Amino acid sequence: MDNLSKARNEINEIDKKMAELFTRRMEAVKTVAEYKKERGLPILDKTREEEVIEKNSKLVKDDTVRGYYVNFLRNNMELSRNFQNRLNNGMKVAFAGVRGAFAAVAAKKIFKSCTPIAFDNFKEAYDATVKGETDCVILPLENSYNGDVGQVMDLAFFGPLYINGVYDISITQNLLAKEGVKTEDIKEVISHPQALGQCAGFINKNGLSTTEFSNTAAAAEFVSKSDRTDIAAIGSEEAAEIYGLKVIESCINDSNRNTTRFAVFSRTAKTDNASDKQFIMLFTVKNESGSLGKALSVIGNNGFNLRALKSRPTKELIWDYYFYAEGEGNLNTPAGEKLITELKEVCNHIKIVGSFEREISL
Repeated sequence: MDNLSKARNEINEIDKKMAELFTRRMEAVKTVAEYKKERGLPILDKTREEEVIEKNSKLVKDDTVRGYYVNFLRNNMELSRNFQNRLNNGMKVAFAGVRGAFAAVAAKKIFKSCTPIAFDNFKEAYDATVKGETDCVILPLENSYNGDVGQVMDLAFFGPLYINGVYDISITQNLLAKEGVKTEDIKEVISHPQALGQCAGFINKNGLSTTEFSNTAAAAEFVSKSDRTDIAAIGSEEAAEIYGLKVIESCINDSNRNTTRFAVFSRTAKTDNASDKQFIMLFTVKNESGSLGKALSVIGNNGFNLRALKSRPTKELIWDYYFYAEGEGNLNTPAGEKLITELKEVCNHIKIVGSFEREISL
């Protein structure tokens, strides 16, 4: 047998083994896809992919061959993502609002192959995931210009779901009206209170009255069905397109850095990860002098940095509050375990609602 035939036979044997290994790999990918679906995690994890490529490429000693092996790894990862997208194509993501709402836009940015499912309000969307009607729910935590969304914090405190990711989505508010309507014709704008607050400068400058609506897309739908030509909605370009409206004034936000932080809630907390760098914790302190100060000291003394601390009424007792804390550090470490142990001495209730690697901007 000549050298060419030997080489081809060897390639055939290698290809046979590679087919078996590829099948095993894709079976493992199924498990990864299920894990991500259950926990509301996106298919693409760029950081993880780059870490794998850097680590595995070092297994190939030949410099020239290593370059081809990097391409081989990237192709494999793309195939894996495509497979996961196919497996999770039926993923249902709950949100509050109607088609065109910013939460629906955010859902499609985070989970490109998902089906966003609309609910009338935050609680109904949240409860749908609790009941298993949807795989996860995406809800706004905070707007960079107009502040916190207290209802969502309450759901996080009183409900059973976990936050497995936080995403910063740039929000551009626009004035939406019917065909032929001009800005000077508008006397009233309708939208969600957050959107109205984000555009207060524009509203005041033009002397417009305001009407609060459940969400921005519902406001756009209302305007589209109204016979009036002196009203407009504030919302997204997507909402304008869906409901047959025109953007008569674009980017009317008071701040050009208007961003909303959306959290993905799911029924299962993701597995502890050594690369986690941020956490969201909810707690109540004992009704004793200095309890809150002691809790904050415990957090700081164990090397964890608080990025935010906010209080909300528990609604169970008058003047009784729970605290929403966002921090930096990995709770899945000995230091984190020590932190939780010491907090229990000064807190009545502690809930780690989320631990994740980083906040992602989309």
